[in-house]
Amino acid sequence: MGKRIRKLKKQRIHREGTGTLTYSMACIAAVAFLLHWFEVGPAVFWAFVAVFGTVWAIVLNFYRCPKREFAGDTELVVVAPADGKVVVVEEVQENEYFHDRRLMISIFMSLFNVHANWFPVDGRVKFVKHRDGNFHKAWLPKASEENEHADVMITTPEGEDILCRQIAGAMARRIVTYAKEGEECFIDEHLGFIKLGSRVDVYLPLGSEPCVKVGQFTTGDLTVLAKLPQ
Repeated sequence: MGKRIRKLKKQRIHREGTGTLTYSMACIAAVAFLLHWFEVGPAVFWAFVAVFGTVWAIVLNFYRCPKREFAGDTELVVVAPADGKVVVVEEVQENEYFHDRRLMISIFMSLFNVHANWFPVDGRVKFVKHRDGNFHKAWLPKASEENEHADVMITTPEGEDILCRQIAGAMARRIVTYAKEGEECFIDEHLGFIKLGSRVDVYLPLGSEPCVKVGQFTTGDLTVLAKLPQ
């Protein structure tokens, strides 16, 4: 599919957060008005405004949805599906779908990261599956298989199957997946969204060349994770 030129809609706040941000701001404003109305004192009033204003700002930061577009040829390229920190780059045995060895790259998203997820490759969505599970801390190795997660399998134009797994964490309780079975998908498009701290794993065929290392920070839709084998 290669490089595409198309216009992207500018969106500063993700649609998953508009309701939460609006209602929470309304509640904070209502309580602040009541505190002022009943003259509880400036210390209490400003302490409330400072604490809950800071919390609201953190939530606002969490729901950021920056406009991004990958620059360059997308052929055989795997980009980061999320903002965060690389916690795993290793060969693993994947027995649920592939039943063979795969290169797994995992990105942990903290509360302060953008939590929108992007498609890591161009291709077509082969299937989307949701699995119920536990809510271990997302950076733990067992989280990949035991935590609640959503699996999106993408077949690239070259015929490689790439698995992208959205994983719930200790705080995350909602995984949103926009990918639909049978649809074409492209780098630059949103795959989904995970609320609060969480993780995204990408399973690649052996022979893929990793372009990141453990401890490195990624920018979703911009950082190149790996190059697929020719």
